[in-house]
Amino acid sequence: MIPRILKASIKNDLFKGKAILLYGPRQSGKSTLIQEILKDQEHLYLNGDDSDVREILTNTTTTKLKAVAGNKKIVFIDEAQRIQNIGLTLKLFTDQIKDVQVIATGSSAFELSSQVNEPLTGRKYEFLIYPLSFSEMVAYHGLIQEKRLIDHRLVYGYYPEIVTKPGEERRLLKLLASSYLYKDLLMLEQIKKPLILEKLVKALALQIGSEINYQELAQTIGADGKTVDKYIDLLEKAFVVFRLPALNRNVRNEIKKGKKVYFYDCGIRNAVINNFKSIDSRTDAGALWENYVMAERMKYLHYNNIDAKQYFWRTTQQQEIDLVEENNEEWAAYEFKRNPKAKVRFPQTFTDNYKNTILLVVSPANIEDFLS
Repeated sequence: MIPRILKASIKNDLFKGKAILLYGPRQSGKSTLIQEILKDQEHLYLNGDDSDVREILTNTTTTKLKAVAGNKKIVFIDEAQRIQNIGLTLKLFTDQIKDVQVIATGSSAFELSSQVNEPLTGRKYEFLIYPLSFSEMVAYHGLIQEKRLIDHRLVYGYYPEIVTKPGEERRLLKLLASSYLYKDLLMLEQIKKPLILEKLVKALALQIGSEINYQELAQTIGADGKTVDKYIDLLEKAFVVFRLPALNRNVRNEIKKGKKVYFYDCGIRNAVINNFKSIDSRTDAGALWENYVMAERMKYLHYNNIDAKQYFWRTTQQQEIDLVEENNEEWAAYEFKRNPKAKVRFPQTFTDNYKNTILLVVSPANIEDFLS
């Protein structure tokens, strides 16, 4: 098994009187990680996809839960978002059955978190797991090997099943994309137009690295701007895409309300548009590199508990910087170039107004410096 960064943190938080919640995209390794942590400990495994499990854990009582747990001191509830009022059930465990450690995993943050936040205030440790990361793969088989595989990652991404089953990437990604992208979302009543959602995901996939215009997107897919905004928000909560806002500190000519959208995983993005060509024969290689670096940086900041604010920067004169980070009043600006020999000059408008900013061009040659 490829070791996950979160393993030590989760193990450290066992039996501290709080529920442990692990969120993340489908197939990102949630169940595998918890099973690895618990492999040498006796525990009870419950799957929220099983109807009898849903029935007994919905609107339950302390007496029932004690009977369910029996003599087990750890209860692991997988796919917990499928269980109605799961937050109240977890609250009963933490408040009334204090000698039992309850662990719950869920693929849909917007469903599970909305059910647990209020009942579990002060009673939970939360973790978010992403698909495999550059850092985890470097730890697994070394920096040289992982850097050799970067072009492969730009096409097929980092989902555990994709990484561990070479030769089957295309077939598995198509299966993963179809179920992962829409299964949870289409269960929600808010998604009244699934065809619009599918068109939107494809439109976003074709615009990675570019500033998006909600009205133009709406016209392209035959919807209104409010629907586009709402669906993108749901796609974010389902771990399909994430948004990057524009930096605006009242410098003359800075754009004020722009946004870029990136995919959490390059492989999913390519599956959406059904393009698995090798990176050297693609017209979107630069955009894929930008998406890859953005996603890996997000994982790095999250796993290292770095609370940096992230933006892109652009002026009305089309001066642009790919990523600007603000961390404890310190600034850093990054340009992403797949070609290590590309010449880059950071705009003087930016450097004059954001003084003492760290400037770095990120390429495959120095990616480890950016992610460590």
